[in-house]
Amino acid sequence: MKKIKAIWELMRLEHGVMIAIAILIGSLIALKGQGLPSFDKFILTFFTALFLEASTFALNDYCDLEIDKRNKREDRPLVRGDLSPKSALYLFFIFFPLGIICSYFVNLACFIIALITALLAILYDTKMKKIKLIGNFYIAYIMAIPFIFGGVAVIEGSTLQFEIHPAIYVIALIAFLAGSGREIMKDVMDFQGDKEKGVKSFPKYIGSRKSNILAAFFYIIAIALSFLPFFMETFEIYYLNYYYLALVFVTDTMLLSASIHLIIKKKPHLKLYRKFTLIAIFIGLLAFLLPVILVYR
Repeated sequence: MKKIKAIWELMRLEHGVMIAIAILIGSLIALKGQGLPSFDKFILTFFTALFLEASTFALNDYCDLEIDKRNKREDRPLVRGDLSPKSALYLFFIFFPLGIICSYFVNLACFIIALITALLAILYDTKMKKIKLIGNFYIAYIMAIPFIFGGVAVIEGSTLQFEIHPAIYVIALIAFLAGSGREIMKDVMDFQGDKEKGVKSFPKYIGSRKSNILAAFFYIIAIALSFLPFFMETFEIYYLNYYYLALVFVTDTMLLSASIHLIIKKKPHLKLYRKFTLIAIFIGLLAFLLPVILVYR
């Protein structure tokens, strides 16, 4: 049981589930209430997300082992010794190609997106990690691209030309902004360990205080954008949809609360707020998912 828990923690499978939900939301929005994704495409996109997410997190922890030890990341199974570094590498080499193979059987556009994203993931884990000024936005991209991937997944045939619903781009941008904020918060948390390793991060150049304010700035822009689908007719099922508004209001309240604390407090409880903002983002996912589900009633 301990091994299973350690493998789950290494591969962050809860993130894989959230990514799969984001892909499903993208697919459902793209279909505009005209049906559901075919079962085979749903399964293939789900396992593409799960395998690529799991493998790159395993590689991430393998590459970060020494810095995680310095930062006393006891939440990481490799730091605790629950799994060996070789185990992490084995998991990467098993699941990474499986994810690419699954994407190939969705369609050409999804294969290209998955391949580019996967190669960026390797580059991030092995090289970009020391340049967090760039790496932060890669992680934010990882939070945004599943919505685009899901929207493209329902396209029939092998083509790289496609049009998807504007709501998909908005939710992807919101995810990108919220992801950027969370990563900058993490940089502040890890600053001491990163400093010893010569990692280039926002706290190194502008200080921890200004970095927290920058994170809050990203959250506030995401909050502002979240109202577009409710007020603009082009967003169809989200336009004047009070189910959407209610859940978005909860998300925005949580993000705004975290933003205020990041701005006014000299030493905010960053570990708490990272968990808090993750819950907020999950509720935000539900805000985009619920109106689409209600279309099928």
